[in-house]
Amino acid sequence: MMLPAALLLLGVLIAVTGPRLLARADWPDREPVVALWVWQCVVAAVLLCCALSMTFSAVAASDVVGRPVFATAPRGVVEAYALGTAGPLAATTAVVLACGGLWTATMLVREVVRARARRRARRAELLARVPLLPGEEPGAGRLVVLEGEHPDAWWLPGSPPRLVVTTAALRRLKGRRLDAVLAHERGHARARHDWLRHCSSALADGFPQVPVFAAFRDEMHRLVELAADDTASRRFGRLTTALALVELNEHRGVFGPCPSPRGQVPARVHRLLAPADRLPAWHRLRLTATASLVPVVPVLVAFAPGLRTLG
Repeated sequence: MMLPAALLLLGVLIAVTGPRLLARADWPDREPVVALWVWQCVVAAVLLCCALSMTFSAVAASDVVGRPVFATAPRGVVEAYALGTAGPLAATTAVVLACGGLWTATMLVREVVRARARRRARRAELLARVPLLPGEEPGAGRLVVLEGEHPDAWWLPGSPPRLVVTTAALRRLKGRRLDAVLAHERGHARARHDWLRHCSSALADGFPQVPVFAAFRDEMHRLVELAADDTASRRFGRLTTALALVELNEHRGVFGPCPSPRGQVPARVHRLLAPADRLPAWHRLRLTATASLVPVVPVLVAFAPGLRTLG
């Protein structure tokens, strides 16, 4: 039972220290794409620790489970993992972790189903408000202009994907500002940010008492917006993108003293108007490579007894 316990402790250590280190760092807002990757590696490492601990708990509890896992392994490696020699605690641990895995999969499926239902409802609403013209093929146009009194624009994933913009946005946003808003939404689409939101929301909703998953969800929703802002600003400039954000959101009252669900917009505008210097390329590469190694640590811990025996 030492290996499953070590993997669980490692998962707890990563879940506690990873978000704290990221919260204290001053670079995530400067490099949101790198920060997105680091967060994904941290959460992947936590989930991998749980999955490996479940596997080796089941192996230690029952040789019925262990024999297929170690079917081609040398005898010394099998003995190193103490196949089928643990007590009921190992079986209990394996069952609990397996239930957690099934619950995670269930929550992810539920989140995907709900997202598809929302997309179908919004597509039906679009079709009702913007009916097809005679001879027009469904899905022929990726851009949909929607009659609306408030400026707004959003990307609707699906098949085919649609970029929706209201007539009020077309009236208010002129020239490059409108182009910046559209580039922002296309940035979401190209990076598939909707999947990051689904996965983070599924984990946070499924395990509301686990702080790392709640922080993961909050940071995903924030960082994807910063990354899309950078996509737009690289093409059309930071000032143009900031002014477009202001004109698109000022009717929502986000710049007043009262809190708002879109309270991150003022911080995004300030970040665009007073940008910090980007990290050097070698520093970004080092952060990316270091984060990529985090999920490797549980694998090395899991293989350590077998590698020690073979060595």
